[in-house]
Amino acid sequence: MSDTPLIQPANVGEGVYEEGREGYGHIKSYVRRAGRMSSAQENYYAEMMPKIGLVYAPQPIDLAAVFGRNNPKVLEIGTGMGETTAKIADANRDIDYLGVEVHVPGVGALCKQIAERELTNLRICQHDAVEVVRDMLPEDSLDGVHVFFPDPWHKARHNKRRLIQSPFVALLASRLKPGGYFHCATDWEEYAHQMLEVLSGEPTLVNSSEGFAPRPDYRPLTKFENRGLRLGHGVWDVIFRKKQLA
Repeated sequence: MSDTPLIQPANVGEGVYEEGREGYGHIKSYVRRAGRMSSAQENYYAEMMPKIGLVYAPQPIDLAAVFGRNNPKVLEIGTGMGETTAKIADANRDIDYLGVEVHVPGVGALCKQIAERELTNLRICQHDAVEVVRDMLPEDSLDGVHVFFPDPWHKARHNKRRLIQSPFVALLASRLKPGGYFHCATDWEEYAHQMLEVLSGEPTLVNSSEGFAPRPDYRPLTKFENRGLRLGHGVWDVIFRKKQLA
C-alpha cells in the first residue's frame, strides 16, 4: 500500500468514462444526466466528501483500513438520490457500505442523508463502477453486492449498455467472499429475466431461490416502487450467493 491517504476529498468531476481511453475497454452503462445540486446538496457535498469520499485510484485498497474496522463490507452500485442506501446503512450499522455513484446531485443528496443520520458506516466513490471494482477492490473482499434498479436501457439497440452482463458479473463475483451475496432488483421484467440468466451463467454463483427471490427485509421499498406496485407494476429481485470453497 502507498502512503496516500485512503479517504480524500473527491474531485468535482463526475468520473465519466471516456470512450476509447487506453486501457479502459468496457462499455459505459450510464450517461451524464442533467441536473443541478440544490444549495443544501452543495453544502453537504462540500462538507462531507472530504470526510467520506473515496477517491478513485488504479490501485487496490484495504476496506478494513478505509472504515477502520473488520466488519462485513457491502458494495452498492448506483445509489441514485441516496435514500435507500442511507436507510439500509442506518438499519445495519454493524455492516460497512461503499456506494458508487456518478450523478453529482445524487452524491450531494446522499451526503445530506449521511450527515443527518450521523452514519459512520457509509462511504461514497464518485466514479465509474466498473473501474472501481476492477482497479480498487481486491478479490474476496466483499460480503455483498447491491445493484438496485440500474438503467434498463430498454431500447434493443442500447441493451449492450446494461450493467448486468457476463463480464462484469464475473468481475464482481471474483470480489465476493465465498458465501457472499449478489442482489439485483429491477422493475423492468425483460431486464429481470436477463439478470437471472446472466447470474445463472456465472459458474461461481448459485441462486438462493428457485428463480426470482422474495424482497428481503433489508431492501426497503422506495417511493417510486410503492407507487408502481399500487398501479400493478412488478418488481423482481435476483439474489445469488458465491459458492463456498470445496
